[in-house]
Amino acid sequence: MKRLVFTGGHHTGALEVAKKLQSEGWHIVWFGHRHTMWGEKADSGEYREVIAAGIPFIDLKAGKFYRTFHPLKLIRIPYGFFQALFQLLVLRPSGIVSFGGYLAVPTVIAGWFLGIPAITHEQTVIAGWANKLICLFARKIAVTWPQSASNYPKSKVIVIGLPLREDIKKIRNPKSEIRNLVYITGGKQGSHVINEAVFAALPQLLKKYTVIHQTGFADLSRALEVKDSHYHAFDFSSSQGISALAQAEVVVGRSGAHTTYELGFLGKKSVLIPIASASHNEQYLNAKLLADSNLAIILPQSHLTPQSLLAAIASAQKLSPHKLNLIDDATDKLVQLIKQQFS
Repeated sequence: MKRLVFTGGHHTGALEVAKKLQSEGWHIVWFGHRHTMWGEKADSGEYREVIAAGIPFIDLKAGKFYRTFHPLKLIRIPYGFFQALFQLLVLRPSGIVSFGGYLAVPTVIAGWFLGIPAITHEQTVIAGWANKLICLFARKIAVTWPQSASNYPKSKVIVIGLPLREDIKKIRNPKSEIRNLVYITGGKQGSHVINEAVFAALPQLLKKYTVIHQTGFADLSRALEVKDSHYHAFDFSSSQGISALAQAEVVVGRSGAHTTYELGFLGKKSVLIPIASASHNEQYLNAKLLADSNLAIILPQSHLTPQSLLAAIASAQKLSPHKLNLIDDATDKLVQLIKQQFS
């Protein structure tokens, strides 16, 4: 049986690749985090979506070095390596497909010790600590942006773009049926910081805009208390999120790799609030790619207030975007690379 292990920190695109391979007869096993945060009991969006796709999920208890000082979290670093080593010994996959992030590091290194080849995909414009280490052990490094190719050994790099959700491709030329529609999202888990600013700004926002607000679980109950026909809230739903994204005139959110690529692909105007603590300032650099093409207003989290949010949305509405011709067949390209390396 053709078996692969998928792992890494960016699961949205990875899942598209896994599902395509699965449909062609490959057996996929997923190494991931069942819970997003330390001590959290709710299942992560990654876990829910992977299980829904019928892919076996192994909860890897790995730790990371970057900005980690908690001794129990540091103990997880060697534990994660030995856990990955054991699981790989049992599974004996043909290869490992990594999507970066600290979770992928012990898996790829353990695979190298066992003679199991790996390839990795870099989503951001810079090289994170994880992929800098992983590239020493991986056969190939597929990158999203041509600008990031210089961060890795030339002989290993191939530019393929970012695997897009199929539903995103279907709305390539989106049109809004609702004027002044703003879609606000904090990602699968939501963003309490953004939500707080939104709740405070709602009286003013709803005078001019219709707001669709993806809150995450923690703030949903508060959002549902708002009784206004121009305000709609939900926890997390891929289908509702894509529908909102298709119709929105302006999108407000973080600037993770997948968010920025999808916004660039769709040509959506946005207000991007980078996570300041992101490794190597990667979220700001992601946002800058869109800002440089007049697709985004960057609003630093340190400057986020109800007033600055309102001003940024108004400024985003006035943008005159330059179209980004982004690669839209990265899923197929990565599937072909995997077949070449592991068949």
